Amino acid sequence: MHTDVIELKDFYATPLGAVVRRLLGDRIRARWGAAPGCTVAGLGFATPYLGLFREDALRIGAFMPAGQGALVWPAAGAKLSVLVEEDCLPLPDNSVDRLLVAHCLEVAERGRPLLRELWRVLAPEGRMILIAPNRRGLWARFDTTPFGQGRPFSRGQLDRLLRNALFAPLEWGYALHLPPFDRPIVLRSAMAWERLGARLSPAFAGVIMVEASKQLAAPIGKAEVRRFGKLVAVRT
Repeated sequence: MHTDVIELKDFYATPLGAVVRRLLGDRIRARWGAAPGCTVAGLGFATPYLGLFREDALRIGAFMPAGQGALVWPAAGAKLSVLVEEDCLPLPDNSVDRLLVAHCLEVAERGRPLLRELWRVLAPEGRMILIAPNRRGLWARFDTTPFGQGRPFSRGQLDRLLRNALFAPLEWGYALHLPPFDRPIVLRSAMAWERLGARLSPAFAGVIMVEASKQLAAPIGKAEVRRFGKLVAVRT
């Protein structure tokens, strides 16, 4: 079940939400830079991060699932958000260069059709970043943030889902090592939590971030070797 769009908006308006936006935004920007000349799209609730690319991207679209609801975004200027069915995006094939998926897969009713639709719209040389709650992390155990909603994942589960949908994972990362508490002492030390957690217990972070590319052909497995038992003559 999708988290309501108003709840998502309200979370990112809190001090904790602002810290999350900064920490994850830095990770995304480190991978993609400013994405100059690219078509950038977000599915789920990606608007806290899509603003990173508004100055340099060729086109930007914020696609918000019907089960979640949509907000007008941005507040000023041309509107770039649209309400969609998550497994039927109003985009041509191979039309997106950079695809950001946040607050989406963990609450999707049908994960495989969603990923296959993302495969369809991603350009052959494009890149997708998927952000999902980490099954082993503390954030998945508290429903006070959006990362405590829906189904959390392990790295192995995400890897299988992506490969079954013909994506090739390129880079794995973990983020949100700080506790999911909106307290000044936690927020002031957020960067220290991130550095310490990355060194001591990266697998227990709040979210898993994976960058993936599009496979254009299914992998070919080894031919099955059939073994037969001893042949016996039969009288007729």
